[in-house]
Amino acid sequence: MQDRPVYLDNAAATRMDERVLDAMRPYFLDTYAVATSEFGYSQGIEARESLDDARESIAVSLGAGPEEFIFTSGSTESSNIALKGVAQALGKKKGKHIIVSKIEDFPVLNSAKALEKQGFRVTYLSVDGDGFIDLQELSDSISDKTILVSIQHANQEIGTIQDIDSIGRVCKEKGALFHSDATHTFTRVPLDVRKTPADLVTVSAHTIHGPKGVGGLYIRSGTQIGKWIDGGFQEFNLRAGLENIPGAVGFAKAVELVTPEETLRLQAMRDHIIDRILDEIPNTTLNGHRWKRLPQNANITFHFIEGESITLHLDMRGFAVSTGSACFSRSLEGSHVIFGIGGDHERAHGSIRFTFGRYNTMEDVDTVVVAAAEIANELRSISPLSEK
Repeated sequence: MQDRPVYLDNAAATRMDERVLDAMRPYFLDTYAVATSEFGYSQGIEARESLDDARESIAVSLGAGPEEFIFTSGSTESSNIALKGVAQALGKKKGKHIIVSKIEDFPVLNSAKALEKQGFRVTYLSVDGDGFIDLQELSDSISDKTILVSIQHANQEIGTIQDIDSIGRVCKEKGALFHSDATHTFTRVPLDVRKTPADLVTVSAHTIHGPKGVGGLYIRSGTQIGKWIDGGFQEFNLRAGLENIPGAVGFAKAVELVTPEETLRLQAMRDHIIDRILDEIPNTTLNGHRWKRLPQNANITFHFIEGESITLHLDMRGFAVSTGSACFSRSLEGSHVIFGIGGDHERAHGSIRFTFGRYNTMEDVDTVVVAAAEIANELRSISPLSEK
């Protein structure tokens, strides 16, 4: 058991930075009014100014204008707005065809499936063994009825980073809107919408040591999109409801605190754990591209043993990691991402994701590798899969 818990599931959620909490606190206890116009009362005007400042700060980090960024409750809502909002705006005008990859995160995949039930046709692009889509297949799949292509910037499980600049150019040439889920790359991997031809981009605070329950959607000026929630006229009349001002302020502060130096430190931990596990623990396979991957992500299959067993044994020793095994999901299926890159059930069920954050150290890497090696040896000694 560790002297302190070692949290290595930062792709799921990150510990909030105390400086983010300090920035948010006044908007719970002092400036707690709703955001009002310049003709409102002073506390409401102050709340509006703080919301506008947060919006501009995050938009600038994307290379966007503040009028091109709306706040949401997180990445799930942002991707739902992107797919369903475009479908609502363009489905009857242009066509009912949408394209996504087979390894998208569930907000995109399940939004696409929901649209299928409404009469939309969805093309699910295959990926290669590293998780990349084929640009020619994408181009061939786009027709004059295609209204939207949604391809993630980087995969949530295996960390592979797509070439969204090239994807965006194909979409632009063929006349389809392009949405990218950048939940796991935002602030960690360069993204500038002045250069990347994306029309919609999903981002969130929960993966960068910001608050849960707040995210955002970049919507390029001129993009046709339907209103998501009816009510008032908040968020440029795209999403009604009282604005989460503490969350918006915290999100902006979290963005401000991410530095290139920190990202390089995470990348060093990623490379170290991949090198050590592949060198020191037999029968292990890296999932995703070795180099074109998220700086904070390492996903490795431990063959001949179940991922949930590794996860539970690591937890008993004080380590928190995640697995692609079905037993850690309400679904009865293993990781759709591992299946998508050509993996079988054994590979999917034996996958473990290690993701790093601000509060991890290289010592955490070394201690979890030692623990994983011991656990792998113990479990393989009693595993019927090893005997086969």
